[in-house]
Amino acid sequence: MTEHKTPSGPHTVDLKRLKPYGDIMNDGTIQICFTLPVEASAEAREAAVQIVEKMGLDQIKVATMENVGRGFSMFVIYANVKLTVDFTKIEVVKVEAKTRARDELDEVIKTHIGRKLVILGACTGYDAHTVGIDAIMNMKGFAGDYGLERYQWLDARNLGAQVLNEDLIKLAVSEKADAILVSKVVTQHNIHIRDLKDLITRAKKAGLMERLIFVAGGPRVTHPLALECGFDAGFGVGTKPSDVASYVVEEFLRRRERYDGIPNPLKPAETPKAPAKTKTGTKLTAKPKKRPGGRKLEVKFRKATKKAASPRRKAKK
Repeated sequence: MTEHKTPSGPHTVDLKRLKPYGDIMNDGTIQICFTLPVEASAEAREAAVQIVEKMGLDQIKVATMENVGRGFSMFVIYANVKLTVDFTKIEVVKVEAKTRARDELDEVIKTHIGRKLVILGACTGYDAHTVGIDAIMNMKGFAGDYGLERYQWLDARNLGAQVLNEDLIKLAVSEKADAILVSKVVTQHNIHIRDLKDLITRAKKAGLMERLIFVAGGPRVTHPLALECGFDAGFGVGTKPSDVASYVVEEFLRRRERYDGIPNPLKPAETPKAPAKTKTGTKLTAKPKKRPGGRKLEVKFRKATKKAASPRRKAKK
């Protein structure tokens, strides 16, 4: 059990049986929003309630029912879940990189790499939504965090939207790019997954996988999904430019150490291991005694021999 402080005072949260929070602790209240392909009506409301009931929820409250076009109605519903999760056993595959400030990263590149890292960013395929790649690449950045174009030691190039995978690979080769950032917003029929896998297939044929760093991002992109598609890392909603820049710099240094043997300056120093504790039994050791004359008296121990069992013992056995 852990104590969780809220504006109304301390409450106890059981992390082994975690439930959603609505009005009070552990009430399990959640909000659901969905659309039915029927006009808003009493029958439509009942249909929505039955759907939520079949999801295993109870204490159902329909907060909103609205027509959202001819033949469609939208619902906002509150209900309570009965299930819990063990928060203490949750393990998530995450991007392993410490987020560093822009000035610090510039200094690391200047001191330990000695040249600008070339980063190409694009929305690939027929995806025309550049809001994500613009937030990471453009100088103004996102949420008060400057974009990669503002870094003095990054040669960041925003290629915009609808960049074909074959053109991106050709440009990466000709410009000797160090990293490729791909933003995918359109996800209908999993088109984003097909596009990401196609890019990696082309990169493998061009022999770019060892040195070129591949990063995917978007509202439906997660790190595990990116790994599944063959990318090195994936970033989702809320990612800031410094998160991406920190990962690219760290990954570049890791690969340089792996392939060229140059030590990684950002690698955490290994803490010395404590000497292993050995189980020692009580050992009988005889210290040599001295005779009055100063000569040492050697003490010898005779090896114990196993005694033969007596006939009586044998009989008992």
